[in-house]
Amino acid sequence: MLPRLVANKILRMTLGSNNFVADFPSDTETLLEITSLDNTSLSPPDSIFEHHKDAHSFYRIFVGTWNVGGVAPNEETDIEDWLDTCGTPCDIYVLGFQEIVPLRALKVLVNGNNKISMKWNSLIMEALNINIPRGEIKRRTEVGEIQNLSPRKDGKSIENSIPQDFRCIISKQMVGILISVWVRNDLRPYIRHPSVSCVGCGFMGCLGNKGSVSVRFRLHETSFCFVCSHLASGGREGDEKHRNTDVVDILSRTSFPRGSSLHLPQKILDHDQVIFLGDLNYRISLPESTTRLLVDRREWNALLENDQLRRELINGQVFGGWHEGKINYAPTYKYYPNSDAYFGCIQGENSEKKRAPAWCDRIIWYGKGLKQHLYARSESKFSDHRPVKAIFTSEVNVLPTLQG
Repeated sequence: MLPRLVANKILRMTLGSNNFVADFPSDTETLLEITSLDNTSLSPPDSIFEHHKDAHSFYRIFVGTWNVGGVAPNEETDIEDWLDTCGTPCDIYVLGFQEIVPLRALKVLVNGNNKISMKWNSLIMEALNINIPRGEIKRRTEVGEIQNLSPRKDGKSIENSIPQDFRCIISKQMVGILISVWVRNDLRPYIRHPSVSCVGCGFMGCLGNKGSVSVRFRLHETSFCFVCSHLASGGREGDEKHRNTDVVDILSRTSFPRGSSLHLPQKILDHDQVIFLGDLNYRISLPESTTRLLVDRREWNALLENDQLRRELINGQVFGGWHEGKINYAPTYKYYPNSDAYFGCIQGENSEKKRAPAWCDRIIWYGKGLKQHLYARSESKFSDHRPVKAIFTSEVNVLPTLQG
């Protein structure tokens, strides 16, 4: 009991409450770290929106997940293919990362360094705002810092002189897990009650090397919850039970403020639309040799019949009512870095853990009003995982006077 109490105390210290980083431009500041309070809002108070009949609008939401294997990005790291920046822009981008730092013991216990998350957010900002000259973006403050920028001659900050199509409304890191939410600039006035909740499921069942960072907000009159998670690893028979336990913990322990009028959803499944993303670590329950043979033959259906997450979705015990789109791409794990070869496939290689290929990186959803249009992987060789992306259309309740 005592070790667990100590671990829980460490976790509370490392998570540092429910503060998160968001991008709120002013004449003197770029990004502010704000606290997830009951009355936190990016728009007018709820009383303005009450006593009206809802209409509906549709928005495109991009969701991406990527386990980057503890490798820090540099200026040449390309994420534009993953974000599909050459295609039709979405209205909201929700990007989840796992292992943005190596999961060594010290990193698990100390969560104070946000330099890596700042680098990823800077890359996201640049990719989503591709019409901004690269030189101007470099002059901006790194995402996540609170600094004054040198003012222009007219008194305005450099920050406000750079047009942006997308802004970060939430960015939160827990050890190696990072979630970053970006919205089209003209949508920001209609987003209310942003909040975060972190759950550690790692060492002693509570440290943050495994677990989730969940974010919620309301767009117009519809509540959203996005859960970025990294579940228990392991390819042995029975390891999927540890992942199931992590999911149960995340769903039960995640909690958000109810708001001053006590009407906001507190639990994940209370929200109108929920998306669960991340390195869920579910494997394929087949012998390694059989799995590799079916991968070589690109027989995805035969593999998916033995996919642990698909079985959980069908059985409905842990993921009852959840949905996943059709998978028509190769397993996303585990590759040699900078290679198209799966780990353990090189002849003559000696490795204690060969790790059969698996679809570890997944995006699933819950609730009404979401329709998936894309479910695919990207081909970056940056880490031992391939990034995954999905695009949804979301039906949102909108006040008639605000519609359009």
